[in-house]
Amino acid sequence: MIGQILATLLPVFLITGAGVAYGRFRTPDIRSLNTLNMELFVPLLVFAVLADRQAPLADYAWLASAAVAVVLGSGVLLWPVARWLRLDIKTFLPPMMFNNSGNMGIPLIVLAYGEQALPAAVVVFIVEMLLHFSVGLHMLDPRISLWRLLRMPIVAASLAGLAVNVSGLPLPVWLLDAMNMLGGVCIPLMLFALGVRLLEIDFSDWRTGLLGAVLCPLSGLVIALPLIALLPFNSLQAAVLLVFAALPPAVLNYLVAEQYRLAPHKVASLVLIGNLGSLVVMPLTLAAAFIWLHAPQ
Repeated sequence: MIGQILATLLPVFLITGAGVAYGRFRTPDIRSLNTLNMELFVPLLVFAVLADRQAPLADYAWLASAAVAVVLGSGVLLWPVARWLRLDIKTFLPPMMFNNSGNMGIPLIVLAYGEQALPAAVVVFIVEMLLHFSVGLHMLDPRISLWRLLRMPIVAASLAGLAVNVSGLPLPVWLLDAMNMLGGVCIPLMLFALGVRLLEIDFSDWRTGLLGAVLCPLSGLVIALPLIALLPFNSLQAAVLLVFAALPPAVLNYLVAEQYRLAPHKVASLVLIGNLGSLVVMPLTLAAAFIWLHAPQ
């Protein structure tokens, strides 16, 4: 089990470390790289996975519902905590709710459980992204429009992939293969970009960051564990939800805070220390998920 966990985590941290090392000696235009990833490679991966008729999406309805509960439930659970500690709700809650399901979640889940786990990883990623670009942006700016949400490439790709899958429209194998090859670029690119981004943030508000590093995975797991016990998941889906619930804050929280000028340095500390804390949290979570996956049914 320890060997499998190390085999899962080491590529994640090595690729992220490569981004850190390259970013230290060079100054890559990571914003353009992230734009390319989020507007082309990630939407292609999402569309290809959702449109593939070999991935029956009805089997993931409970998983998608549980992912919604984890994201929104974390916010509900931690809102009184933030009020009690007199933390800025707009600064503190979004990083606690919207986790690193893209940069870390998809690669980690695929490395841990193989390609058969990719549809489940994409489902929870889509849920997190849709909620981030709807509920999350509404938390920061109540004037955000539905039209702006629908124009986002990942949302359009999700809707198109769902339409193809539900309609039963067969797509040529060569087209799906090409999309999967291009979409596959996004997974290591996410990790590399995460490494470069980590150089731009600091420990200026380390106390809040340390608090977030504990509360982010803890709140997710408090919501996820009862759902795993109550809902009809298979062992793989239960393991995926467990990993999803324990993921650290998404780097995107920092970019959004920067865009809306909402204490980006505090959000940076939440993101950086939360992701560093995953060095401890994720091995423990993977060990628990490994036991769950191999437990007698």
